[in-house]
Amino acid sequence: MGSISGLLITVRTGRQGAAMEKGKSSTEYVQEISTLAVCPEDVVSLGLGEDQKAVLKSSAGEITVTCRSVEGPQGIFFLPLGPLANRLIDEETHGTGVPDFKGIPVILSPLAN
Repeated sequence: MGSISGLLITVRTGRQGAAMEKGKSSTEYVQEISTLAVCPEDVVSLGLGEDQKAVLKSSAGEITVTCRSVEGPQGIFFLPLGPLANRLIDEETHGTGVPDFKGIPVILSPLAN
């Protein structure tokens, strides 16, 4: 099994908002912010099964995510904003005071057993 390069887009999801009502330490919230939306073709090319864990790396760090297959473009991954996504965001703000939350270069690899 190999890895694929792509771009990370951080988002807010409806499920994330609903789970936040139960608290940021709730199982539902933690599960939602650790779920990466990946197109079906990328899931297949990585040999991942539905809801299988993978490692997502950027120049700022790496995290373990659960992959969910959703329709979308190849090489574009969507992750809800939160403590896990923040580990992948570089501190550089390009003078704006706000780091890049969209279009972050990443590498996605299946989690080694």
